[in-house]
Amino acid sequence: MVTSAVVGLAMAFFTAVPAEAADPSPVEQNGRLTVCGRQLCNAQGKAVQLRGMSTHGLQWYANCVTDASLDVLADDWNADVLRISMYIQEGGYETDPAGFTAKVDDIIEKATARGLYAIVDWHMLDPGDPNFNLARAKTFFQQIASRHRDKTNVLYEIANEPSEVHWSAIKSYADQLIPVIRAQDPDGIVLVGTEDWSSLGASGDGEGVSRILANPVRFDNVMYTFHFYAASHDSWYLDTLSDGIANLPMFVTEFGTQEYTGDGPDDFTRAQQYLDLLARHKVSWVNWNYSDDERSGAVFTEGVCAGGRYTSLKPAGAWVRDRIRTPDDF
Repeated sequence: MVTSAVVGLAMAFFTAVPAEAADPSPVEQNGRLTVCGRQLCNAQGKAVQLRGMSTHGLQWYANCVTDASLDVLADDWNADVLRISMYIQEGGYETDPAGFTAKVDDIIEKATARGLYAIVDWHMLDPGDPNFNLARAKTFFQQIASRHRDKTNVLYEIANEPSEVHWSAIKSYADQLIPVIRAQDPDGIVLVGTEDWSSLGASGDGEGVSRILANPVRFDNVMYTFHFYAASHDSWYLDTLSDGIANLPMFVTEFGTQEYTGDGPDDFTRAQQYLDLLARHKVSWVNWNYSDDERSGAVFTEGVCAGGRYTSLKPAGAWVRDRIRTPDDF
C-alpha cells in the first residue's frame, strides 16, 4: 500500500524538475535587426549572419509553404530566415493583387509564429526595369508594411533582379518606394536589388559597386543584394561580391549551387567558396529554393509537397540543409 506521504514526495520531486526549455528562436535571440555600418546587426548591436531558404513562386508552389514544411525548416533545418517569393508577372501579383497579398500575409504570420525572419520578395523579372511596376509596388508594400509594422522580423526586398537598366533607374525606384514603406514601418530593413540581375554589375561591365558608391540610396537600414549561381558564376562574380562586401552593406537574397537557370549540375566546390566568403564577413544568405520543382535547384524531390512529408531531398537540398544546420564559424 502506497501512503499519502510517499505520493506527496513523488509529486514534489516531479514538480521540482522543470521541463527542458526550448532553444530561443532566431527572432527571440536577435530581436529587431538594424544595419550598423556595413553589417546586419541584432538588437544588441552584434553582427549576425542569417541563413535560410526562399520559396519558389507562390502561384506555382504555395503547397510547399505549409505549417508542416515550415516546422521542418525551423525545427529540423534550424533556418533563421524565409524569403517569400511573390512573382509580379508570370501569373503572379498583377493577376490577383488582393489574393497574392493575402498569401504573403499568411506566410508572414506562419514565419512569425516559428520565430523566423521573413523577407518579402517583390519578385520582378521581366520587364527588368523595376519602375514598370512602381505603382503596383507602392500599393503592395503600403499594405504589407501597414499590417506588419509592429513585427520585428519583416524585411522588404523591393526589386528581385533588375536588368537592362542602369543604377540610376534602380535608385530612382528605391527613392520613390522606400518612403512608402517608411511611412508605415520606420525601422524595417529594405533590401535593394542591384544592376544586371542583382550581380552588382558583374553580368555587365562590372562597375556596379562604384556606381552605387557614387550615388547610394540615402536611407537608414538599407542593404544591397547579390545573387549567384555557382555553376555559372565564376571567380569574376566572386571577386565582385568581395568588392561589394568591402564597401557596402550586402545581403545575398538568392543563390544556387547549379546554373543560373536553377537547373543543371551542381558545383558544390564553387558554392562553398562563396559561402566561406560570406561566413568570414557575416553576410546573410538565402538559397533558391524550398520546393519540389523538377529542376535541380529545388531542394525536395518531385511530389514531396503533395505528400507533405518533406524528407526526400535532392543533392542540392541535402547540401544546403547541412550548411544551414552547421554553419562555418570564422
